[in-house]
Amino acid sequence: MKFSNWLGLAGLIASFLLVWSLKELIILIFAGVIIAMALCTLTGKIKNLLPLPRQICLLITLASVLLILSVSMLIVIPQFNQELKQLISQLPYSAKALWDIMNSTIERISTILDNKDSQLIENISLTFKQFEAMPDGVVLANGITDSLNSLLNFAGNLGAGIIQVIFVLSISLMISVQPEAYREIIIRLTPSFYRRRAMYILLECGEALSNWMTGVIISSTFVALLAGLTLYLLGVKLVVANALLAGALNIIPNIGPTISTIFPISVALLDAPWKSIAIIISYITIQNIESYIITPSVMQHKVKLLPGLTLTAQFIFTVMFGPIGLLISLPLAVVIQVLTKEIIIHDILDKSNAQVI
Repeated sequence: MKFSNWLGLAGLIASFLLVWSLKELIILIFAGVIIAMALCTLTGKIKNLLPLPRQICLLITLASVLLILSVSMLIVIPQFNQELKQLISQLPYSAKALWDIMNSTIERISTILDNKDSQLIENISLTFKQFEAMPDGVVLANGITDSLNSLLNFAGNLGAGIIQVIFVLSISLMISVQPEAYREIIIRLTPSFYRRRAMYILLECGEALSNWMTGVIISSTFVALLAGLTLYLLGVKLVVANALLAGALNIIPNIGPTISTIFPISVALLDAPWKSIAIIISYITIQNIESYIITPSVMQHKVKLLPGLTLTAQFIFTVMFGPIGLLISLPLAVVIQVLTKEIIIHDILDKSNAQVI
């Protein structure tokens, strides 16, 4: 290799290391871009309905969002917060109830099986009784509760979390006020021969993100309403907290819906064990309706993420960026899918194949 090639390779490696060292900042900026895209999408909808300047439509959007947040803070959030505390406090006792059910099931099986097989069952039952003999039978359950509390408080340091939130909101507001200016900066950073193509790809990424956000909002609202209705009909307590958790965790595919079932099941175990089975069946039905009916209808087949790609993106971005990577793994996957399709497949591979032919 020539010296210039080595120099270019060294510059590429140095650029990669620089980007990697700034990965936490970059992911926060991307989160700000997602919020800005949501504000710009709402602003565009309002502008299509009302013949007003864009800045006025943006003010209407911000005022509407603040109004919704204020109403939530005054009405929904206090009820949710109160029920969530009760929900978390009940988790140890729910785990204890689950141990009791499993232990009684083991004992019933041991009375049915032969003596040879029942010896094995008795050994398993003895293991469960050893757990039950722990102080109040909730040591293991307290570990589960501590893990869930850690999951709910993943931000860690409160001061740093507040600074990050302020930074993300500031980025989103600045971009939403002048989106064309920031788009022009990105276009200017690309080679002159590729700028028109870069503009098209950038617009495609924005449209894909808008479609994804619209679908997520509608599907999560659907899941929250249907979960709340199901829990109300089953007579399960703490409906508001469980319904809102189901809607919020629906944003995280695969993992989120699974976690959301833990909370209503823990409440049902203290009331009537058969309700926990009904909740599992109901939540599976809700997720199937959301996955195969609601989401495809909302997305209109414009954003197609394969389940394998979704799971891979969740794993990779969680390892790279931590909990925040899990939260924004889907919008990152949406953008990467568009970039891969337009740049790697269309601009590189297709043209290379055409030249070979």
